Amino acid sequence: MTESSTGVVVHLDEGDPAKHASVLRNLGNLLDTLGPQTRVELVVHGAGIDLLLEGSPHSEDVRGLQDRGLTVDACGNTLSGANIARERLLPGAVVVPSGVAHLVIRQREGWAYVRP
Repeated sequence: MTESSTGVVVHLDEGDPAKHASVLRNLGNLLDTLGPQTRVELVVHGAGIDLLLEGSPHSEDVRGLQDRGLTVDACGNTLSGANIARERLLPGAVVVPSGVAHLVIRQREGWAYVRP
């Protein structure tokens, strides 16, 4: 496996905006420290999905991190269960079928797992 085929996957399933701010700071620090050669991905499901909705208190911070290379994944199961239309997500958010399964897939691929 080459360095470019693995990365760091960060898990968020909490709805507290203070937690969102903390996770976003952690992500910024990861991007600063590991550099552009390391892929960094945020997987959001459950109550954490509010972070990725248009108009969230941290939407500009998410966009800024995306501009720096962060991939943001929203759980399709969460969207379906909460009856949230994909169009309500921030631009660039990727919908994965299952957030939890995506975390498992990334770990099987050798990605580092972080749950701040």
